[in-house]
Amino acid sequence: MKVLVTGGCGFIGSNFIHRLLRSGTSYEITNIDNLSYAGNPENLKQIDNDPRYRFQRLDITDREGVDRLLSSGGFDAVVNFAAESHVDRSIEDAGSFVQTNIVGTQILLEAARRHGVGRFLQISTDEVYGSLGEEGKFVEETPLAPNSPYAASKAAADLLLRSYWETYKYPCLITRCTNNYGPYQFPEKFVPLMITNALQGKPVPIYGDGLYTRDWIQVEDHCAALELVLQKGKPGGIYNIGASCEKRNLDMVREILAILGKPESLIEHVTDRPGHDRRYAIDAAKIRRELGWTPGHTMEEGLRDTVAWYRANETWWRRIVSGDYLVDRKTARPRQVP
Repeated sequence: MKVLVTGGCGFIGSNFIHRLLRSGTSYEITNIDNLSYAGNPENLKQIDNDPRYRFQRLDITDREGVDRLLSSGGFDAVVNFAAESHVDRSIEDAGSFVQTNIVGTQILLEAARRHGVGRFLQISTDEVYGSLGEEGKFVEETPLAPNSPYAASKAAADLLLRSYWETYKYPCLITRCTNNYGPYQFPEKFVPLMITNALQGKPVPIYGDGLYTRDWIQVEDHCAALELVLQKGKPGGIYNIGASCEKRNLDMVREILAILGKPESLIEHVTDRPGHDRRYAIDAAKIRRELGWTPGHTMEEGLRDTVAWYRANETWWRRIVSGDYLVDRKTARPRQVP
């Protein structure tokens, strides 16, 4: 299978590429990434010389470049991870989210359709559903009700895929996953921020009262689900992915600090962000029933492994926090974190 992965230098995309190349299945992978602040080629340096893998720096909003690549590539599938994804950044400036997440997705979709690419897998998010109350879970039929510019841009992209299936019967699929954690996650995201700040003895900032609830999944379990959807998912289908592991942010931080042997006095409550969704929870019954997927990690072991990874890869995350990883790249520096 010849697969075009977009945004493959990011957190989930790089883990997905590593999984495909480890799987023993015959994959050829082309990875395109515009190497914005969150795209880090160091995530994939272990496979630089693998003949099954090649990288091209390309922005999915580059219509001519995308069309040229897909017209000559003979791809069997596109897997679209490319996205602006940090909610706080979308609140500060929504424009880049509209361009990448909506316009870029349409450019990819149209080029893939015109050049006969056999499958298009869109990596979406549970945030398109909005916020839950204290009861219930999101199912694939839950109405879209995004509450941040990021979530709205992803919901818009999902609707574009729906339209391409309904209008052209183009074989596209959508996955919506809960919060991921694991290796190679950009250090301004919640879990790695808590880990790296605590390792440095810095305050670990929590929005508001810290009682916001998220449904967590280890990234390798997410990638296993994505491979199943890529191979066996029903065209036009939507698959929710989640490990049924709800935790409040404050409890998550306390567990991280306990693993690290750090005091809870490092916890610092900071001003809440606008439109903060109170609770997410995914019902993943469909993907379990139709494709036989089940998560392979418990939260306890997954979080311990993640903390161990950041301990062992201090050079990797310190280069990001300092901005050194952006040397020779014309792109914005990472946000300064507390």
